[in-house]
Amino acid sequence: MTTTRLNPALRHGASFSLLALIALCLVWELWLAPLRPGGSWLVLKVLPLLLPLRGVLKGSLYTMQWASMLILLYFMEGVVRVYSDPSAASVAMAGIEVALSLAFYLCAIFYVRPAKRAAKAAGRAGGVRPS
Repeated sequence: MTTTRLNPALRHGASFSLLALIALCLVWELWLAPLRPGGSWLVLKVLPLLLPLRGVLKGSLYTMQWASMLILLYFMEGVVRVYSDPSAASVAMAGIEVALSLAFYLCAIFYVRPAKRAAKAAGRAGGVRPS
């Protein structure tokens, strides 16, 4: 059985971008450019980001896989708000959200890639029947 080497720099990149995205969403929706003065209920969008936090910090392959799909919702929200928000501050925050979500996605996908390849190779080796 072969061990898969996972890149710790990618795990740290995913962890940093997730933590930064959580902080950005809190600051954005509570203080810098909320939809309504004094903060908005849109700050609750941070809650789904807290679900994968522990697994991402530990480098869990399973968590990285599903979190990479979850983060695409934040990417889409950022793109929509870059083009639709009237406030320059909100557009800037949305641009940062797009960059952080893209960074997380790429780090997570490339972190999981070697393990997926090893599992696929092991499946092929184990699934071959002698004739």
